[in-house]
Amino acid sequence: MTIKTCAWAAAMLLACGAHAQTLTGWALMPAATFADGPTSGQFAAPNPYGTHLPPYLDQQPVQGLSGVLPGPRRHSFLFLVDNGFGAQANSADAVLRAYTLKIDWKTARGGSGSVSPADLASDRPRDAFDARTRLEFNDAQHQVPWAIQADFEHYYNDPAKPEVDAAVRERRLLTGADFDIESIRRDHNGHYWLGDEFGPYLLKTDAQGTLLRAPIALPGVYAPENHEVLSGQANANLPGSGGFEGMALNASGTQLYTLLEKTVAGDPAKTLRMDQFDLVNEAYTGVRFHYVLEAAGTNIGDMVAVDDQRFIVIERNGATNTGGGTPFKKLFMVDLNGVAPGGTVQKTELVDLMNLADPHDLNGDGSQVFTLPYVTIENVTVIDDRTLLVANDNNFPYGGGRALAADDTEFLRIKLPVSLSGR
Repeated sequence: MTIKTCAWAAAMLLACGAHAQTLTGWALMPAATFADGPTSGQFAAPNPYGTHLPPYLDQQPVQGLSGVLPGPRRHSFLFLVDNGFGAQANSADAVLRAYTLKIDWKTARGGSGSVSPADLASDRPRDAFDARTRLEFNDAQHQVPWAIQADFEHYYNDPAKPEVDAAVRERRLLTGADFDIESIRRDHNGHYWLGDEFGPYLLKTDAQGTLLRAPIALPGVYAPENHEVLSGQANANLPGSGGFEGMALNASGTQLYTLLEKTVAGDPAKTLRMDQFDLVNEAYTGVRFHYVLEAAGTNIGDMVAVDDQRFIVIERNGATNTGGGTPFKKLFMVDLNGVAPGGTVQKTELVDLMNLADPHDLNGDGSQVFTLPYVTIENVTVIDDRTLLVANDNNFPYGGGRALAADDTEFLRIKLPVSLSGR
């Protein structure tokens, strides 16, 4: 550990008294937020609360947020939507998108706490989540070397199921049965890199969301939905929904770091692989680190770079306010300084999302302690040296995070007690 990093970690430890991190902004997007698009939810089970019943005629949910990038202007962000309804078998009619959201933070000085659609290019307000607000990921150049939903007449290539929507076929839109995208980064050339869980694969697209090359597999790692597993060429060694939940682009813009959500068979329990990917050669370098979950942690939710050596990782378990167990939802600073390839990264607790100071009760729950007890919290980005944005994936139409109801999506602006730069 360098002297600078050591000093930063020591300052964090001194600052991390009760409620050292403060909620300075809060916003909410209701569960029932939709965009135009192909009918979705035709294969999704209803939630146990009897609300927001699928299917959604000529609509796509603007939910399941699983990755975030800063937008063109302050308070706007590009949020990635994951595969749709949680599994390959129920998400063939969920098209893969990213939406531009404008947040009007509720703060001590006012603000509505609302979230609205914005133009992808200009950040100007839009009346609805229409085509101007989003990226729509597609394989118009036929880069995927196996069949996708757009190649079929009926979803899942099953004549007993509904016909594939004409827009999916004509524009070769990617769907939640093709990939489960959970992380997003933009390189210096304006290309997007998506981290997928079904391979796990890396996907490269242009600025309009069109795939530019075939999916890139992580050598030696196979999820149950991996094409080689499905075709009988390999055996799965990674649990389902265990792929690239986290992916960071270093500050120099030269390397991606992918972080698996679950443990590869044969690796030590609660140990996750963090692999380095070179953007110039578009290949894995062979450099790997290991991230060890806390005793209470079961999964990671997202990862963002602070600089070339440090990253912020969301770690969680599946407990909620309505489920069994104690919710564990924290952010950790991960440091590669002084760690040799193959070694275990250093971790420093940064934020406890179940114990945030909320002196102005921004969410109106009557408490000056804010908690974020959702199953999945999958979005973190750095706003400035002292401020982070965090948001949950609400798993629409399911829920149970705060109450026995479909979950909303909450957005937090968190002030840190110590600058990330160490100044």
